[in-house]
Parts: sequence; C-alpha cells; structure tokens
Amino acid sequence: MGLPMKLRHMPPRLAAGAFILSSGLDKRGLDEEQAAGLQEMGARAFPMLKDMSAKDFGKLLSTAEISLGVALLSPFVPSLAAGLGLTAFSSGLVRMYLRTPGATREDGIRPTPDGIAMSKDIWLVGIGLGLVLDSLGSRKR
Repeated sequence: MGLPMKLRHMPPRLAAGAFILSSGLDKRGLDEEQAAGLQEMGARAFPMLKDMSAKDFGKLLSTAEISLGVALLSPFVPSLAAGLGLTAFSSGLVRMYLRTPGATREDGIRPTPDGIAMSKDIWLVGIGLGLVLDSLGSRKR
C-alpha cells in the first residue's frame, strides 16, 4: 500500500507547505502591536476575531499556519484532507484581501499596487482546489 500523497501532488504541496510553515514560524514571536495589526486585517473578513485578544489571535494564527504547513508537507496526510485545509485557509486570505480598503481597484477584484502582496494568495486556493479535485476524481476511477 502506497502513501496517501501521490507523486504528482508533491510539488504543489511542498511549495505551499513550506511557504505556510515558514509564515507560521515567523509569527511565533509576534509582539502585541504586530499581532494587533494582523488581527485588525483578519477582523475585516471575519468580524468575530475582534473579540479575541491580540496575543491570543497571534498564537492562533501561528499555530494554524504551522499545523497546515506540516500537514501539507507530511506524505502521510491524504491530499484530500490537506487540500481541504489549504482551500479553507487560503479562501479566508482571499476574503481578507477583497475586504481590505485600497487593496482592489474600482472593480473590487483586480489588485491595486498596494494589494498585490495580498492578492497573490489566490494561487494557494488554486493549489488547494487542485488537490481536492484530483483526489475526488481519483476515487471515482
């Protein structure tokens, strides 16, 4: 019996997993001001985040990113599960981008120069959906 990760899933999982794991590790030592800035951005997309302390939000975000990064990098985590996690997480990032004032042009979708760094998270949605669709398609065969 083989691993739950197909060979063709390895490149996108490695790319996304390494990126997200690094981001989560970088957030482990956030100070109160940095955590509050990230929380403010997150609360634009998910208003319930305003009710958390900035310190708790920073810890939650760091832990979520580290956990997702490790899941994507682990060959023992099925690609369907890893893809669902990546799709959910990155969809939240795209939602945050779409709700950040000044990040999009008048059409509400295309990025402004200030929004380019946030808009690039759409590639993570694509990777996640690709893993999910390929996993579901493989099960039908």
